[in-house]
Amino acid sequence: MLVGLWWLNVHNAEQPASQPTANAHTVDGRLAVDKQRVAQMGIRLAPAIAAGETPLATIPAVIQPPANARVAVAATFPGTVLRTLVVEGDSVRRGQPLAIIASREVLTMGADLTRAHARNGVAAANASRLAQLSREGIIAGARADEANAVAAEARADVSEKSRILRMVNGSGSSGSYTLTAPIAGRITSATIQAGNPVDGTTAPYVIDAADRYEVVGQLPERLVGQVHPGMSVRLLPNLTGRIVAVGSTIDPTTRSASLKAEIPAGPGIVAGRTTSIVIADPAPASAVSVPDAAVTMIDGKPVVFVAARGGFAAHPVTSGGNSDGRTILLSGVKPGEQVVVSGTSALKALATTR
Repeated sequence: MLVGLWWLNVHNAEQPASQPTANAHTVDGRLAVDKQRVAQMGIRLAPAIAAGETPLATIPAVIQPPANARVAVAATFPGTVLRTLVVEGDSVRRGQPLAIIASREVLTMGADLTRAHARNGVAAANASRLAQLSREGIIAGARADEANAVAAEARADVSEKSRILRMVNGSGSSGSYTLTAPIAGRITSATIQAGNPVDGTTAPYVIDAADRYEVVGQLPERLVGQVHPGMSVRLLPNLTGRIVAVGSTIDPTTRSASLKAEIPAGPGIVAGRTTSIVIADPAPASAVSVPDAAVTMIDGKPVVFVAARGGFAAHPVTSGGNSDGRTILLSGVKPGEQVVVSGTSALKALATTR
């Protein structure tokens, strides 16, 4: 009988233990997992990053140009389009020529300018001659003063007609003027063709500034009072803007208030496109950002596995919201700590069966 008991004890000691208990066990509240088991479980780590902002909500919005960033380029004088230089969708710089237009008014103004130059020359010569006679005492000084006044009037006439031609980029000799872009941006409307007439009441081109846009969204009633101008918004994946206005009236139909934010230009930013924006609030100093995959639930509470000496520790955490694949943690994890982002299910199984 003693021999039988000895054989049974030796036989049980030689039997391999189950895989989890052989390579993973609890030590001081952490799961001790050896390197071989880490590789088998497919565990990968990523650092927790200090978070600057906490997402409050994601709301639908529409991209549009700011009110002062859309410019209609009107035909200054009626005429006929000789040549178009840009089409709808083109990007233009400030001062870039858009179209050349033949105009009878410009031709007439050019002739008037030529006559004004001639009158100015005669008036200047007469004023100079009478000034000399006045100095010699041959004529009264009043006649010289009168001639100087006529010369000044002639110069002013030349200056005014020249200014108008320059303002419209006109050429008096050819009787044409050039429409130019008043701002840098993108041509969003071009209702103009060579050979067609234009007049001063139409705007052949509309230009939207290309460096800035607005997003207009509907802020849920529950957030009215929490969201205010100056807070940041984010368009996925990486465009950041700033709230400039929040409405103070709740729409009874949608139970929301209007929100307006400024955003920079970027890929996919097109006026009229629907999108969604993430409204963010400054995060507490201790908040960190981790990949969504790092957070798991144990006993109905959020937990993150953090690398510890010889294994991993399950840290209860407080979530502050998530967006773009990352979760903000308000407590439980410190910046720089290595958290498990792959293999959390296997660690969770070990943690709940120990």
